[in-house]
Amino acid sequence: MQLAIIGTGYVGLVTGTCFAETGNDVMCIDINEDKIARLKEGKSPIYEPGLDTLLERNIKENRIHFTTSLADGIKNAQIIFLALPTPPGKDGAADLQYVLDVAAQLSTMITKYTVIVNKSTVPVGTAEKVAAVLAQKLDKDLFDVVSNPEFLREGVAVDDFLKPDRVVIGTTSEKAKKLMDELYQPFLRQGNPIYFMDERSSEMTKYAANAYLAMRISFMNEMANLCEKAGANVDWVRVGIGSDSRIGKRFLFPGIGYGGSCFPKDVQALAQTAREWDYDFRLVNTVMNVNDRQKTILGKKVKECFGNDLSGRTFTIWGLAFKPETDDIREAPALELIKELQSAGAAIRTYDPEAMPNVQRLVGDNVYFAKDQYDALSGADALIIATEWSEFRNPDFNRIAEQLKYPAIFDGRNVYALEKMQDLGFYYESMGRKTIHEQVREKIDVPTGEIVRERGNLD
Repeated sequence: MQLAIIGTGYVGLVTGTCFAETGNDVMCIDINEDKIARLKEGKSPIYEPGLDTLLERNIKENRIHFTTSLADGIKNAQIIFLALPTPPGKDGAADLQYVLDVAAQLSTMITKYTVIVNKSTVPVGTAEKVAAVLAQKLDKDLFDVVSNPEFLREGVAVDDFLKPDRVVIGTTSEKAKKLMDELYQPFLRQGNPIYFMDERSSEMTKYAANAYLAMRISFMNEMANLCEKAGANVDWVRVGIGSDSRIGKRFLFPGIGYGGSCFPKDVQALAQTAREWDYDFRLVNTVMNVNDRQKTILGKKVKECFGNDLSGRTFTIWGLAFKPETDDIREAPALELIKELQSAGAAIRTYDPEAMPNVQRLVGDNVYFAKDQYDALSGADALIIATEWSEFRNPDFNRIAEQLKYPAIFDGRNVYALEKMQDLGFYYESMGRKTIHEQVREKIDVPTGEIVRERGNLD
């Protein structure tokens, strides 16, 4: 099929590349000339495992193309996907400016029947708004507007697209339904379902899914905080409830808050949608409040140990992306942690396998960006783990202890087993679990920060 993808951000590029992989002829369109030039050379502007390989193969096979010209890009398209930014406004509502502006342009260019697909995450009623804009200059028989939300997880987005749990299509048009069904059949060979519903229900489904997952994360973060106070271990609580088939084991890992491009924005947008319909969605509002508070937890742990005045202190942060296997730093908890520690006077040394260039563009030289995870440790008072990259899971602990001023680790992702930290002699704080060598805190001279204690097996 002939497809056009407008917008080559995260969703647009993954969508276009994966459709090309199944034999479609795909034209990707973006106004960013530098990005398009790089894509024509096979260079992806985002880090996503597996995407570079697919991109290179489909460029070679001449199935995917890139242009900055909207008119040239859509002239042969049977289906046009809108994968445009919908950033949150001051009130939390998704900004539809880019979507509606492109719809207005398309209304002057389409000359044959075309399906326009909202792939961006958009509020309920957006399909109708796009259709209304198109209808101002375009005969209604020449288009249908479809809602097709994406359910991609950064870090495994290619697999999610090629082997989806489900495909959701919002349309009341039988003609559009037939085309969309034909397009997605190659991805459904393993029996994964495709659900057809009305446009508004499809739009609501995306917000509901992300808000529910965000709620599970916030619930477990609250449980972790309570476990610490009550002397319970959140790891066992997670296993205990996750084995219940009514609950399931996914999205039950506590941490320092969710981030990224989807959960924060979509939860805010759902709350705003509720306000527009004069409904007090208290659960969603609480999820946002819990998440905002959770991002401050790790910084508070550090201050409780080293004192509120961190002048002269240096801390190492491993992990900057909001999750592993991505370079996305949008709403990343590590950014809030850096701000909090710096505002207390601390210097920061960081390492992340992929996200450092993005953070450096944001904060400049206010942070030291290390060449590797051990370089980041040099001269630091303690290590803080903010993102659970695989390479952090089994490090050289003796090397960590040698390079830090004090063998202290603050783990925001529960990467290490408590028993191991006990044996190694680290002062170790994590989320929802007991503090290892807690007695050390009583021996810390806060003004000088001296930690006087036995170092276990590290010696």
